Amino acid sequence: MSAEERRDAADHSALLKFMSAVFYAGSSLLITVVNKTVLTSFRFPSYLCLGIGQMVTTVVVLYVAKMNKMVQFPDLDRSIFFKIFPLPLLYVGNHVTGLGSTKKLSLPMFTVLRKFTILMTMMLEAYMLRKTFPRSIVCSVMAIMFGALVAASSDLAFDVGGYTFILLNDAFTAANGVYTKKKLGDQGLGKYGVLFYNALFIVIPTLLASAVTGDLHKAVVFEDWGKTAFVSCFLISCFMGFVLMYSIVLCSYYNSALTTTVVGAIKNVAVAYIGIFVGGDYLFSWMNFLGLTICMSGGLVYSYLTFSTSKSSGSNSGDTQEQKIHITEDSPRKH
Repeated sequence: MSAEERRDAADHSALLKFMSAVFYAGSSLLITVVNKTVLTSFRFPSYLCLGIGQMVTTVVVLYVAKMNKMVQFPDLDRSIFFKIFPLPLLYVGNHVTGLGSTKKLSLPMFTVLRKFTILMTMMLEAYMLRKTFPRSIVCSVMAIMFGALVAASSDLAFDVGGYTFILLNDAFTAANGVYTKKKLGDQGLGKYGVLFYNALFIVIPTLLASAVTGDLHKAVVFEDWGKTAFVSCFLISCFMGFVLMYSIVLCSYYNSALTTTVVGAIKNVAVAYIGIFVGGDYLFSWMNFLGLTICMSGGLVYSYLTFSTSKSSGSNSGDTQEQKIHITEDSPRKH
């Protein structure tokens, strides 16, 4: 392969990495707004049933796409559950602990402790995927965490239950990201198979849980089902749930699990910045603003180092190095 062809391939790979990260960040921002509208503005009583709607939409969309030969993934058989395991378990654990920590912690402390997901993801990638990280990447991650600590330094109330839930939530989130990356690479399920079977195996126990807790009954008797505006927002939320799950898998497919986690962190900081000017409920303090700025700076440096390195490593190397790029943990297969 000529140097120009190698350079074009590297540029294409870097573009896919970057665009998948932007797609994930944008999807996450949009679904936050839509879910907020459904759960807060319309006061829909069950976040659990909203999640079920998103999972069912994922299963239906991918099944119809498979039947029309638009996507491909393996048919269901006895081996599929063992191939996808423990992703459904990790997803449920992530969901439950996330809700528990949200109730028990203030927003500043929730935000800062969620940043430990980045460190846990880095450690799990090093252990499970045998990845190594340049010092510049490690420093940018430390900057993100330091900025979050500074931002929340004025709200250091200690809650044992809340801290336990949030740290478990960090662990579940990190493990889910790393295992998603691993399943994309070594089980033959492909990104659509991982997405489809993860949603399929989650939806049944979640439906049973909603019935036991009474959430399902509350959702069924909700009075706004006859309103077009609510139904439209609910359906948009369900579809955006599929888009978000797809964007996470896609970002993990083209990037590392750590990059996907950092993109989520940058998105959260961006939301905090927007909250300074929109919404009216942000209490400005210089310490908080400084922490957010440090956190955002660390995230931007990480993004620059990650995407510029993925581009330059291909354009300035020979055939041997190009093969390494294709088999690195960031690329489960050639594309």
